[in-house]
Amino acid sequence: MHLAYPAVLAALLFCTGLYGVLARRNAILVLMSVELMLNAVNLNLVAFDVWLRDTLHAGQALTLFVIAIAAAEIGIGLAIVLMVYRNRGTSDIDRLRDSAESDATDEAAARSVEAESVATGSAEARAEAGAPAKNAEATA
Repeated sequence: MHLAYPAVLAALLFCTGLYGVLARRNAILVLMSVELMLNAVNLNLVAFDVWLRDTLHAGQALTLFVIAIAAAEIGIGLAIVLMVYRNRGTSDIDRLRDSAESDATDEAAARSVEAESVATGSAEARAEAGAPAKNAEATA
């Protein structure tokens, strides 16, 4: 068997996985694409091990380690994706990134209003921040 056949197949698998990682928006499909890329590496390891006729079979031993790492990665990755889906209601990567950025800007705006109310001591700034006015009892 020629080395070119498994090498071309591994390159196609790796390119398909890379496209999936870069183009997909669903987190589960991204994890599946990473698995495709790892399987392409496994195919190369075994093909070069057979081609080089290694007596220690180092390529096959490394393949077992990559399979174990891939199993751990998919287990932890799916747990994270399920937890994010339960909390946010979506596994769309773009929406998660946008909501994280909007949460950070909302918190920063709330902090600036609060800092303004402390610095100026004005009743209007306290009302914007949600704090009661100083002389609310006196005016009532």
